[in-house]
Amino acid sequence: MAQQTINTISPNELLAYALRLKNANYRLVAISSSNVENGIEMSYSFDSGNDFVNLRIIARPGDEIESISSIYSYSFLYENEIKELFGVNITGISPDYKDKLYRISVKTPFNAKEGDNNG
Repeated sequence: MAQQTINTISPNELLAYALRLKNANYRLVAISSSNVENGIEMSYSFDSGNDFVNLRIIARPGDEIESISSIYSYSFLYENEIKELFGVNITGISPDYKDKLYRISVKTPFNAKEGDNNG
């Protein structure tokens, strides 16, 4: 029977959790983000067989999120996108596109607050 788990973790727990999942033969399925009242909700989704595991982080202004690209190399695209579009401070991305993944005229367009001149 398929099972889905959501684990809410702190930013500093991400690498350890990701490494445990990698060592247990889980694959990274997606990393998604959404604005929530107290920051940016980031969901790292993994699966193995019929098991689906989500690691959920609330990235608050000033938080530093360490990239998991050293564990799951293909995460760099998700992480560059989230960094550029939402303004989440993700460090250690390899390769880091330095906010040049997209040609956009607005800085962090998905993190624009009411009253901002971001669009």
